[in-house]
Amino acid sequence: MDKNTLFSSFGKWIAPIYGEKFCRQIQESGQDKYVKKLTTTAYLLLFLHAQLESRDGLRDIAADALNEEFQNILGFTSISASQLSRKHNQVDPATLAVLFFDLVRQIRPHTQYHCVWKQNMKISDSSTISLCLTKYKWATFRKTKSGVKIHLRLVFQNEEDVVPEKVIVTKAKPSDRTQMDVLIDETDATYVFDRGYVDDEKFDRYCDDGIFFVTRLKKNAVTRTLHSFRLPENSSVLSDEMVLVGTPQKRMDNVLRLIKTVDTKGNELLILTNRFDLKVEEISDMYRSRWAIELFFKWLKQHTKVKTFYGTSEKAVTNQILIALIYYCLHLLIKMETKADLTLVQLSRLLRSYLWHSYEKWVERI
Repeated sequence: MDKNTLFSSFGKWIAPIYGEKFCRQIQESGQDKYVKKLTTTAYLLLFLHAQLESRDGLRDIAADALNEEFQNILGFTSISASQLSRKHNQVDPATLAVLFFDLVRQIRPHTQYHCVWKQNMKISDSSTISLCLTKYKWATFRKTKSGVKIHLRLVFQNEEDVVPEKVIVTKAKPSDRTQMDVLIDETDATYVFDRGYVDDEKFDRYCDDGIFFVTRLKKNAVTRTLHSFRLPENSSVLSDEMVLVGTPQKRMDNVLRLIKTVDTKGNELLILTNRFDLKVEEISDMYRSRWAIELFFKWLKQHTKVKTFYGTSEKAVTNQILIALIYYCLHLLIKMETKADLTLVQLSRLLRSYLWHSYEKWVERI
């Protein structure tokens, strides 16, 4: 990377990826040992640029390497689509995962909360991406299609922004509950998730281990009320009870709290939690905040290349999803560092406009 590229908007945007952990991971994995041209870093820069410019295929990405400014940072003047394809299928997803987690670590010090209950709250959910059955037979989901599933754990960075704190990419067929032990693993945190993660045996263990949760009661769940709590005046909540969950033959050992309220459409909402210390309205708001992860998945699918892929192997698909998350984190870092009062989409548009201009011009425009 030459001096001019270093101080360009693109150079500053991708600067956080040159961390010690990422470089060490590449070295220890040995995946660049005999590589003279398309290193893992150069591959990543090309595919991050492809995310930024929404490139449709590998030939379009290869054409980007003909840009003189880009050549200064890549270290070569041309690359073929076949070379990109081979690298895309060779890079170890664990290497990109290390970078992703390192970027999350860089983002977290910029946290600003106004709601106390958001500080240790983590939202877990998954989203399925459908794939063509003939091209992605390794990910067979149903008789007529394949698919992969992005399992995600999300935390609030502030009142507006969220950070994808943990990610696992699997085939679409396994249920969400198969990843509960990976996503729900920290004590003194409150996990918010939907009915897809409901598991009475695990709930008992969470209560014993000091792991808090807020979820939605299944429609066919059997409960027995032990005590009804008094509701605050003018509360929008319908009831607040201490309950036992399960039948007499198979019942949870620990008591839980069941809150009955209504959603924005007036439908009844039954919220189950092991937090008895928070106000009933706080529990209700906490579950409603779960919608943030749905909005994040919507953003990811609308503004990054995760619905169409540049390769058909499992590694290629996983790598592209991880690069999309890295792309998101790089934008969020810029927003935090510049204190920009802009959306990430607006920041991305400005970055494309000032890509090879000086960083100062981009920041001034922000």
